[in-house]
Amino acid sequence: MTRTMLVAAAIGMLIIPRAFAADMAVPRIYTKAPPVAVDPGYNWSGFYAGLNIGYGWGRSATTADFIDSEGGALLSSSAGTFNLDGLTGGGQIGFNWQRDMFVVGLEADFQGSGQKGSIDALCAGAPAGLQDGVCTPGHRGDNTFDPALPVAFNLTQKLDWFGTVRGRLGVAVTPRVLFYGTGGLAYGRVSTSGSVNAINVGGTPGADGGTFTPVTASFSSSTTKVGWSAGAGIEGAFSDNWSARLEYLYVDLGTVSGSLATPVIALSGAPLVVGYRSHVTDNILRFGVNYRFGGT
Repeated sequence: MTRTMLVAAAIGMLIIPRAFAADMAVPRIYTKAPPVAVDPGYNWSGFYAGLNIGYGWGRSATTADFIDSEGGALLSSSAGTFNLDGLTGGGQIGFNWQRDMFVVGLEADFQGSGQKGSIDALCAGAPAGLQDGVCTPGHRGDNTFDPALPVAFNLTQKLDWFGTVRGRLGVAVTPRVLFYGTGGLAYGRVSTSGSVNAINVGGTPGADGGTFTPVTASFSSSTTKVGWSAGAGIEGAFSDNWSARLEYLYVDLGTVSGSLATPVIALSGAPLVVGYRSHVTDNILRFGVNYRFGGT
């Protein structure tokens, strides 16, 4: 009996400490994972200012007219298009508002321009065997006649400067890359100069031996026009305050026109008037850099 009790006591001493140890096991400690770093993004809102440089492929669709000043008869007219190409450069200021991924803005810019070009027009002289030309008369002598000679008109135009005031609407495809469209008002100064060269054929009516008198006339004028503009671009922020962009802009300045009374003798014997009408447009590709005040 005593022996049995001793064995039972020994077994109990072996089991109880293990169970107690199990109850006293150190509990697991659960900790939160470290927070994932979130890109705060980039906010395009705020004022900005910058500079740009580019190239313009301008066009002048021009009609040149030769008019008899007595009665205003149109004697000849020719139409053509010539290029107004050259460098452009200037500055811009603006303000953006951003809501989620959409950006709305207003921008104004002013550009100097080296764009210019020219065109030549001709009013034909007398055809073979005839006395008078399209615009000017020849001379009839007793036995012979002196045919009329052509009238040459050269026109040169230059886009001196231009500017725009435009709205912008864009989408931030990533926090720091913005695609946008733009459009609004455009204005600019177009300078036009021209020269007319001809030879007046005259003489005593009915007497052989005409006279040939070279004549020339020139003019210049500048006109400020208001039109419209539209385009698109991509802009990327390379720091909190600085961004760079590539932009295309179409500008339509409407029509410029003028006329000049010349010393060339028209068919009626009155002075010949030359006139022009030019529709001026521009296609501009430019690179710009902006500084945004109060960057992210």
